[in-house]
Amino acid sequence: MARVLITGGASGLGAALVRLCTARGDRVLVTDLDEHCDVPAGATYQQLDVTSETDWHRARQTVLDTMGGLDILINNAGIAAGGRIDHIPNEEWVRVMNINVLGVANGCATFAPMFKAAGGGHLVNTASLAGLVHPPAMASYTAAKAAVVAISESLRYELAPYGVAVSVICPSFFRTNLSSSLHDGDPLMATVARKLIDRAPLDADTIAAAALAGVDARKFLVLPDSAARKAYWSKRLLKPLYDRQMAGMGRRIAAGALAETEKETR
Repeated sequence: MARVLITGGASGLGAALVRLCTARGDRVLVTDLDEHCDVPAGATYQQLDVTSETDWHRARQTVLDTMGGLDILINNAGIAAGGRIDHIPNEEWVRVMNINVLGVANGCATFAPMFKAAGGGHLVNTASLAGLVHPPAMASYTAAKAAVVAISESLRYELAPYGVAVSVICPSFFRTNLSSSLHDGDPLMATVARKLIDRAPLDADTIAAAALAGVDARKFLVLPDSAARKAYWSKRLLKPLYDRQMAGMGRRIAAGALAETEKETR
C-alpha cells in the first residue's frame, strides 16, 4: 500500500489514476482546482492550485498530518493548448507555462526534500507525446511538455543518489475532457485539437492502467499506448520519414488556413 498524491485528480487521466490507486488499496490525496470533489473510498480531497506555493505547502502539511509521509507524487494537472505561432497571445503562453511547467516544478520542489530525507520515493510527471514529438501549430504546448520531460530527466539523475525514482508519462491523444481547457485564439487549430481528442480510440482508463504499470515498473519514460511508441521511435530511428510526415502536416494546416481566409473574404 502506497501513500500517493495526485494533482488534477478530479477528472480525466487524474481521476482514472485515482480510481486505480484506491482500488488496489493505496491511500490517496486527490487535489484539483475545484473547492469540493467526490472521491472513492480510500481517498481524501484537497483544493490545490498548482501555481500557488501556498497551496503546495498546505498539501505538504496535509500529507504529513494525515499520512505521515508520501511514497508517490503524481504531477498530473495540466491544460491543453495549441495554435499557430502568430495566433498565440503572450498571455496564453504565460497561462500554459504557469500551469503545465511551473505547476510540475512546484510539486517537485515541495516534495523532493521529503523524499530525500526518507531515502526513497517516486516523482511521476505527466507530460505528453508532444513533449517528445513536435508537430506544427502546437508551439506553446510542445514547449511546455518538452520542459516537463526535461525537468523529469534532470531530476532523474539529481535524485538518484537519494534513492528517489522519477518517471514521465507521455501518452498520445486519448479521450478526455482536456479539450475543454483549450482557448480559441486560433479557432482553426482548436477545432483540429478537439477532434483529435474527442475521436481518439483510447480512453483515460486504458491510458491510466498502462501508465501505472510503467510507473510500478519504475520506468523513466512511460509510453502508455502504441501510437505514442510508434511516433517516438519513428522520430528516433526513421527521421527522414518523420520529417516528411511533419512537413506534410504543416502543408495541410497552411491549406486549411488559406481555405478559411478565402471563405471569410467571400
